[in-house]
Amino acid sequence: MLFGESTLNNYLCLKLNNKKINSKMGKAKSTVSWKGKMAFEAEIEGKKFMIDADERVGGENQGPTPKPLMLTSLAGCTGMDVVSILKKMRVELDNFQVSVEGELTEEHPKHFVKMMVTYEFWGKNLPYDKIKKAVDLSEERYCGVSVVYKKVMPVESEIILHED
Repeated sequence: MLFGESTLNNYLCLKLNNKKINSKMGKAKSTVSWKGKMAFEAEIEGKKFMIDADERVGGENQGPTPKPLMLTSLAGCTGMDVVSILKKMRVELDNFQVSVEGELTEEHPKHFVKMMVTYEFWGKNLPYDKIKKAVDLSEERYCGVSVVYKKVMPVESEIILHED
């Protein structure tokens, strides 16, 4: 063997990133396994789901396509932050929904150039100031997905309150 496993890992980290990954940083891993045609089984933290393409491009619609999952990652990340923060603020909600829309380029490689996050809250006597603070904290401080996306494109947001 030319390199030991540790040496090889360090070399790959240095080669790919021009710096070694800080061993004190947390890590995440996602694996996809090809299941035929355009379908892949994704596994994240022991949980599995299918990713597939539309029939027009050779898939069988067995699951979502990859790009919308980027929107889901943002919605889930910021949504979890917001409910956690509002719980600490003792704000009670009847319901809460986060929607994310992304604007894609028309040329290849097609990628998002802008995202819009809509936070919708349902309940009685909803305190807008606390809700706004929770959303701002998520977007600016806690949601790592939002922080990364904002480095490469505009990410805007709006808050909608539905009071009973």
